[in-house]
Amino acid sequence: MVILNKPNNAVTDELASDKALSKQCQQLLAQEESLFDQDYECHAIVGESKDKSIGKPFLLHHPEHTKGVLLIHGLMAAPFEVKLWAESLFAQGYNVYAPRLSGHGTSVFDLAARNKLEWIQSAERGYNILAECNDEVIVAGFSTGAALVLDMVNKNPNKFSAAICISAPLKLKKFTAHFASPVHYWNKILAMLKINIVRKEFVTNHADNPHINYLRCPVVSIVQIKRLMKGVRQDLTKIKLPMLVMHATHDPKVDVQSSKEVYKSIGSSSKTYYEVDFDQHGIINGDIAQITFRQVDEFLQAVTPVKAI
Repeated sequence: MVILNKPNNAVTDELASDKALSKQCQQLLAQEESLFDQDYECHAIVGESKDKSIGKPFLLHHPEHTKGVLLIHGLMAAPFEVKLWAESLFAQGYNVYAPRLSGHGTSVFDLAARNKLEWIQSAERGYNILAECNDEVIVAGFSTGAALVLDMVNKNPNKFSAAICISAPLKLKKFTAHFASPVHYWNKILAMLKINIVRKEFVTNHADNPHINYLRCPVVSIVQIKRLMKGVRQDLTKIKLPMLVMHATHDPKVDVQSSKEVYKSIGSSSKTYYEVDFDQHGIINGDIAQITFRQVDEFLQAVTPVKAI
Protein backbone atom coordinates (compact mmCIF):
# COMPACT_ATOMS: atom_id res chain seq x y z
CA MET A 1 0.00 0.00 0.00
CA VAL A 2 0.98 3.60 -0.48
CA ILE A 3 0.20 6.34 2.01
CA LEU A 4 0.96 9.91 1.05
CA ASN A 5 0.82 12.79 3.54
CA LYS A 6 -0.25 10.18 6.08
CA PRO A 7 -1.90 11.17 9.34
CA ASN A 8 -0.05 10.36 12.57
CA ASN A 9 0.03 6.68 13.59
CA ALA A 10 -1.16 5.38 10.20
CA VAL A 11 0.28 1.98 9.31
CA THR A 12 2.73 2.19 6.43
CA ASP A 13 4.72 -0.09 4.21
CA GLU A 14 8.21 1.36 4.10
CA LEU A 15 8.93 -0.43 0.84
CA ALA A 16 6.02 1.17 -0.99
CA SER A 17 6.43 4.23 -3.18
CA ASP A 18 4.14 6.70 -4.88
CA LYS A 19 4.98 5.21 -8.28
CA ALA A 20 1.58 3.45 -8.13
CA LEU A 21 -0.01 6.86 -8.70
CA SER A 22 -0.19 8.54 -12.08
CA LYS A 23 2.02 11.53 -12.75
CA GLN A 24 -1.07 13.73 -12.95
CA CYS A 25 -2.28 12.51 -9.56
CA GLN A 26 1.12 13.19 -7.99
CA GLN A 27 1.14 16.68 -9.48
CA LEU A 28 -2.31 17.46 -8.10
CA LEU A 29 -1.30 16.20 -4.66
CA ALA A 30 1.85 18.31 -4.75
CA GLN A 31 -0.16 21.39 -5.71
CA GLU A 32 -2.50 20.95 -2.74
CA GLU A 33 0.40 20.45 -0.35
CA SER A 34 2.16 23.51 -1.75
CA LEU A 35 -1.01 25.59 -1.40
CA PHE A 36 -1.28 24.57 2.25
CA ASP A 37 2.38 25.34 2.87
CA GLN A 38 1.93 28.83 1.43
CA ASP A 39 -1.28 29.50 3.36
CA TYR A 40 0.20 28.25 6.62
CA GLU A 41 3.32 30.36 6.22
CA CYS A 42 1.23 33.42 5.42
CA HIS A 43 -1.56 33.07 8.01
CA ALA A 44 -0.44 30.90 10.94
CA ILE A 45 -0.40 32.67 14.31
CA VAL A 46 2.22 31.71 16.89
CA GLY A 47 0.53 30.43 20.02
CA GLU A 48 -2.88 30.08 18.38
CA SER A 49 -2.58 28.08 15.16
CA LYS A 50 -2.39 24.31 15.44
CA ASP A 51 0.62 22.25 14.45
CA LYS A 52 1.06 22.06 10.70
CA SER A 53 0.34 18.31 10.70
CA ILE A 54 -3.27 19.02 11.75
CA GLY A 55 -4.09 20.97 8.60
CA LYS A 56 -2.22 18.95 6.01
CA PRO A 57 -4.39 17.15 3.41
CA PHE A 58 -3.64 13.45 3.02
CA LEU A 59 -4.18 10.44 0.76
CA LEU A 60 -4.37 6.82 1.88
CA HIS A 61 -3.93 4.60 -1.16
CA HIS A 62 -4.05 0.87 -1.92
CA PRO A 63 -2.39 0.40 -5.33
CA GLU A 64 -4.50 -2.72 -5.94
CA HIS A 65 -7.87 -1.10 -5.18
CA THR A 66 -9.85 1.36 -7.30
CA LYS A 67 -12.66 2.61 -5.04
CA GLY A 68 -12.02 5.93 -3.36
CA VAL A 69 -13.73 7.98 -0.68
CA LEU A 70 -13.54 11.77 -0.71
CA LEU A 71 -13.69 12.61 3.01
CA ILE A 72 -14.51 16.24 3.84
CA HIS A 73 -13.97 17.82 7.27
CA GLY A 74 -16.12 20.41 9.03
CA LEU A 75 -16.00 24.14 9.72
CA MET A 76 -13.12 25.42 11.89
CA ALA A 77 -11.56 21.96 11.67
CA ALA A 78 -8.93 20.42 9.38
CA PRO A 79 -8.16 17.13 7.59
CA PHE A 80 -6.93 15.70 10.91
CA GLU A 81 -10.56 15.76 12.09
CA VAL A 82 -11.36 12.86 9.75
CA LYS A 83 -8.14 10.92 10.45
CA LEU A 84 -9.77 8.06 12.40
CA TRP A 85 -12.58 7.81 9.88
CA ALA A 86 -10.09 7.72 7.01
CA GLU A 87 -8.12 4.92 8.65
CA SER A 88 -11.31 2.94 9.25
CA LEU A 89 -12.26 3.21 5.58
CA PHE A 90 -8.73 2.42 4.47
CA ALA A 91 -8.75 -0.73 6.59
CA GLN A 92 -11.86 -1.84 4.68
CA GLY A 93 -9.98 -1.49 1.39
CA TYR A 94 -11.05 1.96 0.22
CA ASN A 95 -8.64 4.62 -0.94
CA VAL A 96 -9.24 7.87 0.94
CA TYR A 97 -8.40 11.49 0.25
CA ALA A 98 -9.04 14.16 2.87
CA PRO A 99 -8.84 17.62 1.29
CA ARG A 100 -8.23 20.81 3.27
CA LEU A 101 -11.01 23.32 2.89
CA SER A 102 -9.80 26.81 2.12
CA GLY A 103 -9.11 28.88 5.24
CA HIS A 104 -8.69 25.84 7.48
CA GLY A 105 -5.63 24.45 9.22
CA THR A 106 -4.07 27.92 9.28
CA SER A 107 -5.76 30.65 11.32
CA VAL A 108 -9.19 32.03 12.06
CA PHE A 109 -8.29 35.23 10.19
CA ASP A 110 -7.61 33.20 7.07
CA LEU A 111 -11.01 31.53 7.43
CA ALA A 112 -12.71 34.91 7.91
CA ALA A 113 -11.54 35.94 4.43
CA ARG A 114 -12.98 32.84 2.70
CA ASN A 115 -16.39 31.99 1.28
CA LYS A 116 -18.49 28.97 0.40
CA LEU A 117 -17.34 29.00 -3.22
CA GLU A 118 -13.73 28.53 -2.09
CA TRP A 119 -14.78 25.59 0.10
CA ILE A 120 -16.63 24.06 -2.84
CA GLN A 121 -13.56 24.48 -5.04
CA SER A 122 -11.37 22.81 -2.40
CA ALA A 123 -13.67 19.78 -2.36
CA GLU A 124 -13.80 19.65 -6.16
CA ARG A 125 -10.00 19.62 -6.34
CA GLY A 126 -10.08 16.71 -3.91
CA TYR A 127 -12.42 14.86 -6.23
CA ASN A 128 -10.05 15.43 -9.15
CA ILE A 129 -7.24 13.81 -7.17
CA LEU A 130 -9.29 10.72 -6.33
CA ALA A 131 -10.66 10.43 -9.87
CA GLU A 132 -7.07 10.15 -11.13
CA CYS A 133 -6.40 6.99 -9.10
CA ASN A 134 -9.85 5.39 -8.78
CA ASP A 135 -12.56 4.04 -11.07
CA GLU A 136 -15.27 4.88 -8.56
CA VAL A 137 -15.63 7.70 -6.02
CA ILE A 138 -17.83 7.88 -2.92
CA VAL A 139 -18.18 11.27 -1.22
CA ALA A 140 -18.54 11.62 2.55
CA GLY A 141 -18.46 14.52 4.97
CA PHE A 142 -19.06 15.69 8.51
CA SER A 143 -20.98 18.84 9.44
CA THR A 144 -20.02 21.56 6.91
CA GLY A 145 -18.30 18.74 5.04
CA ALA A 146 -21.72 17.06 4.81
CA ALA A 147 -23.18 20.27 3.39
CA LEU A 148 -20.51 20.17 0.71
CA VAL A 149 -21.38 16.53 0.02
CA LEU A 150 -24.97 17.52 -0.67
CA ASP A 151 -23.82 20.37 -2.90
CA MET A 152 -21.51 18.12 -4.90
CA VAL A 153 -24.01 15.32 -5.51
CA ASN A 154 -26.66 17.89 -6.46
CA LYS A 155 -24.44 19.46 -9.10
CA ASN A 156 -22.58 16.37 -10.35
CA PRO A 157 -24.50 13.21 -9.42
CA ASN A 158 -22.83 11.10 -12.09
CA LYS A 159 -19.41 11.56 -10.51
CA PHE A 160 -20.28 9.55 -7.40
CA SER A 161 -21.52 6.04 -6.66
CA ALA A 162 -22.73 6.83 -3.11
CA ALA A 163 -22.73 9.56 -0.48
CA ILE A 164 -22.47 9.78 3.30
CA CYS A 165 -23.85 12.81 5.09
CA ILE A 166 -23.11 13.13 8.83
CA SER A 167 -24.50 16.02 10.92
CA ALA A 168 -25.40 18.32 8.02
CA PRO A 169 -25.92 21.89 9.37
CA LEU A 170 -29.38 22.56 7.97
CA LYS A 171 -30.67 23.97 11.26
CA LEU A 172 -28.14 25.54 13.62
CA LYS A 173 -28.99 25.56 17.31
CA LYS A 174 -26.65 28.19 18.68
CA PHE A 175 -28.22 31.54 19.56
CA THR A 176 -25.46 33.41 17.77
CA ALA A 177 -26.23 31.63 14.49
CA HIS A 178 -29.65 33.27 14.29
CA PHE A 179 -28.08 36.73 14.46
CA ALA A 180 -25.06 36.03 12.25
CA SER A 181 -26.49 37.71 9.15
CA PRO A 182 -27.47 41.05 10.73
CA VAL A 183 -24.22 41.14 12.71
CA HIS A 184 -22.28 40.45 9.52
CA TYR A 185 -23.95 43.31 7.67
CA TRP A 186 -23.44 45.60 10.66
CA ASN A 187 -19.75 44.71 10.58
CA LYS A 188 -19.59 45.59 6.89
CA ILE A 189 -21.14 48.99 7.51
CA LEU A 190 -18.73 49.71 10.34
CA ALA A 191 -15.81 48.57 8.20
CA MET A 192 -16.81 51.00 5.44
CA LEU A 193 -16.96 53.74 8.05
CA LYS A 194 -13.58 52.58 9.39
CA ILE A 195 -15.02 52.01 12.87
CA ASN A 196 -13.42 49.06 14.66
CA ILE A 197 -14.47 49.43 18.30
CA VAL A 198 -17.95 47.89 18.18
CA ARG A 199 -17.44 45.37 15.40
CA LYS A 200 -18.16 41.74 16.37
CA GLU A 201 -16.31 39.63 13.83
CA PHE A 202 -15.73 36.47 15.90
CA VAL A 203 -17.66 34.39 18.42
CA THR A 204 -16.34 31.77 20.82
CA ASN A 205 -16.29 28.21 19.52
CA HIS A 206 -16.84 25.60 22.23
CA ALA A 207 -14.90 22.98 20.32
CA ASP A 208 -15.40 19.24 20.67
CA ASN A 209 -11.78 18.81 19.61
CA PRO A 210 -9.80 21.87 20.75
CA HIS A 211 -6.55 20.27 19.56
CA ILE A 212 -7.97 20.44 16.03
CA ASN A 213 -10.62 23.18 15.88
CA TYR A 214 -10.27 26.93 15.89
CA LEU A 215 -11.45 28.32 19.23
CA ARG A 216 -13.06 31.32 17.55
CA CYS A 217 -15.58 31.31 14.70
CA PRO A 218 -15.82 34.13 12.17
CA VAL A 219 -19.36 35.49 12.00
CA VAL A 220 -19.01 35.61 8.23
CA SER A 221 -18.38 31.84 8.17
CA ILE A 222 -21.74 31.18 9.81
CA VAL A 223 -23.33 33.36 7.14
CA GLN A 224 -21.55 31.35 4.45
CA ILE A 225 -22.80 28.04 5.88
CA LYS A 226 -26.36 29.30 5.93
CA ARG A 227 -26.06 30.42 2.31
CA LEU A 228 -24.61 27.06 1.32
CA MET A 229 -27.38 25.13 3.04
CA LYS A 230 -30.10 27.39 1.61
CA GLY A 231 -28.99 26.45 -1.88
CA VAL A 232 -28.62 22.77 -1.03
CA ARG A 233 -32.04 22.55 0.64
CA GLN A 234 -33.84 23.55 -2.55
CA ASP A 235 -32.44 20.63 -4.54
CA LEU A 236 -32.53 17.69 -2.10
CA THR A 237 -35.27 15.92 -4.06
CA LYS A 238 -32.92 15.71 -7.05
CA ILE A 239 -30.50 13.42 -5.19
CA LYS A 240 -31.01 9.86 -6.44
CA LEU A 241 -27.80 8.02 -5.56
CA PRO A 242 -27.48 5.74 -2.48
CA MET A 243 -27.01 7.82 0.66
CA LEU A 244 -26.38 7.31 4.36
CA VAL A 245 -27.58 10.12 6.65
CA MET A 246 -26.44 10.21 10.30
CA HIS A 247 -26.68 12.53 13.30
CA ALA A 248 -26.23 12.59 17.09
CA THR A 249 -29.55 12.42 18.93
CA HIS A 250 -28.74 15.30 21.28
CA ASP A 251 -26.42 17.39 19.12
CA PRO A 252 -26.07 20.76 20.94
CA LYS A 253 -24.84 22.65 17.85
CA VAL A 254 -26.88 21.36 14.91
CA ASP A 255 -30.48 20.28 15.39
CA VAL A 256 -31.00 16.58 14.69
CA GLN A 257 -34.03 17.68 12.65
CA SER A 258 -31.48 18.77 10.05
CA SER A 259 -30.59 15.21 9.13
CA LYS A 260 -34.17 14.05 9.45
CA GLU A 261 -35.17 16.66 6.89
CA VAL A 262 -32.28 15.74 4.59
CA TYR A 263 -33.22 12.06 4.75
CA LYS A 264 -36.90 12.74 4.17
CA SER A 265 -36.28 15.13 1.28
CA ILE A 266 -33.67 13.31 -0.81
CA GLY A 267 -35.15 11.50 -3.76
CA SER A 268 -33.02 8.34 -3.54
CA SER A 269 -34.74 4.97 -3.42
CA SER A 270 -31.68 3.63 -1.62
CA LYS A 271 -31.20 5.68 1.53
CA THR A 272 -30.42 4.89 5.17
CA TYR A 273 -30.93 6.98 8.28
CA TYR A 274 -29.24 6.36 11.63
CA GLU A 275 -29.05 8.33 14.87
CA VAL A 276 -26.17 7.89 17.29
CA ASP A 277 -27.20 8.27 20.94
CA PHE A 278 -24.80 11.04 21.95
CA ASP A 279 -24.85 14.54 23.43
CA GLN A 280 -22.11 16.18 21.36
CA HIS A 281 -21.89 17.36 17.76
CA GLY A 282 -18.83 15.32 16.89
CA ILE A 283 -19.44 11.60 16.32
CA ILE A 284 -16.37 10.79 14.24
CA ASN A 285 -13.79 11.03 17.03
CA GLY A 286 -13.45 9.43 20.45
CA ASP A 287 -15.07 6.18 21.58
CA ILE A 288 -18.43 7.07 20.00
CA ALA A 289 -16.80 7.05 16.56
CA GLN A 290 -16.74 3.26 16.47
CA ILE A 291 -20.54 3.19 16.37
CA THR A 292 -20.51 5.70 13.53
CA PHE A 293 -17.88 3.81 11.58
CA ARG A 294 -19.75 0.53 12.00
CA GLN A 295 -22.82 2.03 10.37
CA VAL A 296 -20.71 3.51 7.57
CA ASP A 297 -19.10 0.12 6.92
CA GLU A 298 -22.47 -1.62 6.81
CA PHE A 299 -23.81 0.93 4.37
CA LEU A 300 -20.80 0.72 2.05
CA GLN A 301 -20.75 -3.06 2.12
CA ALA A 302 -24.38 -3.03 1.05
CA VAL A 303 -24.13 -0.52 -1.80
CA THR A 304 -20.51 -0.59 -3.07
CA PRO A 305 -18.26 -3.13 -1.34
CA VAL A 306 -14.57 -3.49 -2.03
CA LYS A 307 -13.88 -6.84 -3.65
CA ALA A 308 -11.21 -9.02 -2.08
CA ILE A 309 -7.98 -9.09 -4.09
